[in-house]
Amino acid sequence: MRTGEKHHIGRSEVRSLAVKAVGWAGSFPVSQGVRAARLWTAGHLTSLGWDNWAPDTAHSVLLSVSELVTNAHVHAAGTAHLVLTWDGTCLHVSVSDSDPQLPAPRPADATADAGATSGRGLGIVTTLADSWDVHACHGGKAITACFRPRGGPDPHAGGPDFRTG
Repeated sequence: MRTGEKHHIGRSEVRSLAVKAVGWAGSFPVSQGVRAARLWTAGHLTSLGWDNWAPDTAHSVLLSVSELVTNAHVHAAGTAHLVLTWDGTCLHVSVSDSDPQLPAPRPADATADAGATSGRGLGIVTTLADSWDVHACHGGKAITACFRPRGGPDPHAGGPDFRTG
């Protein structure tokens, strides 16, 4: 293409430029508490319609956000950075903090700590999420849990299909 020439984008080029995911990021210091992260997340789940067509999954996401942000506040004693990314199939919930220490594996036997009042956060996330992982990142660690909504209408009906390309 020479300078000054117009270039028209074809349909296939437009499809290749389509949005593949939508996401939000927020930071939640200890002073704001876990409730602020939960309310923030609930607002974004509502914007996706999950409160109507995937309420059980939305509840699992909110409980997991509470557990992950609590862990960041308790173990890193600082700000929890929360990122939500919806790719049309899975909601990725990632919480990072400044503590480089990765969580220690817990025994699978729940009766081993039946009297404990803490230490169950990642066990809850394991139960509720479709998958999760933890990895070291610059200045700390990040834990990401993925949730695939079940039931309800097609999340892409009448809206953008983030899965096409």
